Amino acid sequence: MSNGMDGRVCLVTGATSGIGRATALELSRRGATVHLVARDRARGEAALAEVARAGGGRARLHLADLSSMAAVRALAEEVRATAPALHVLVNNAGAVEMERRVSPDGLEMTFAVNHLAYFLLTHLLLDLLRSSAPARVVNVASTAHRGKTLDFGDLQNTRRYAGLRVYGQSKLANILFTRELARRLEGSGVTANSLHPGVVATGFGRSSGGWMGFGVRLIAPLLLRPEQGAETTLYLACSPEVEGVSGQYFERCRPVRPSPAARDDAAARRLWEESARLVGLS
Repeated sequence: MSNGMDGRVCLVTGATSGIGRATALELSRRGATVHLVARDRARGEAALAEVARAGGGRARLHLADLSSMAAVRALAEEVRATAPALHVLVNNAGAVEMERRVSPDGLEMTFAVNHLAYFLLTHLLLDLLRSSAPARVVNVASTAHRGKTLDFGDLQNTRRYAGLRVYGQSKLANILFTRELARRLEGSGVTANSLHPGVVATGFGRSSGGWMGFGVRLIAPLLLRPEQGAETTLYLACSPEVEGVSGQYFERCRPVRPSPAARDDAAARRLWEESARLVGLS
């Protein structure tokens, strides 16, 4: 897979703003056909127009609220019906909730959007990825995973809730999922890697109330631009240097060691089993 992405088909979730939008734009500029996933129609259509202009019209919009597992299933059906192949899946959509909320399925919202949507969407598109190999799954995680552990007795954080801790746990889940996915995909021609994009000035967290929103707005001038934040995602999606590399965690386009909790293969397997149960996969 060269840096030129002519003839490649890519799917990017969370594509209306920030890193997702920058990723979709650059993939389109490099010649890929880009399927964008958005929750909001108006913002989705604005992003679609921009991406289509950059890539000579090779773009398609899918609307889905990724907090709903039924919506994730419908999205996968739509992608399978409209994409003849899938060479790159970028799981990028994310949320941070400062107070505990539940999804339409009764699942804790941050875990549902940031981990279970990645897990279910990837699972439902694996056949398409395999038949399109060489193909790549790129999971946007975060350095926020460091210092966090998963409590398998309370994955939904019903007992005590702290927004940033729960966000960090969801990013730990992204890395563990990537490790187990890579193990299961060995020899298939499909690779899976995760990454920390850097601390990026996006809309992320700005709408949070209180000190969180204030803090995000305060430090915004010090942060990376979305285009800079998308560099490692694009490296993993496009670069020939990582052809065949799988199960790794990257920062600044380099593999780095994630935390000890993120290298726990037994936890990765258990998370896979629990996730399958929560989203209703046999």
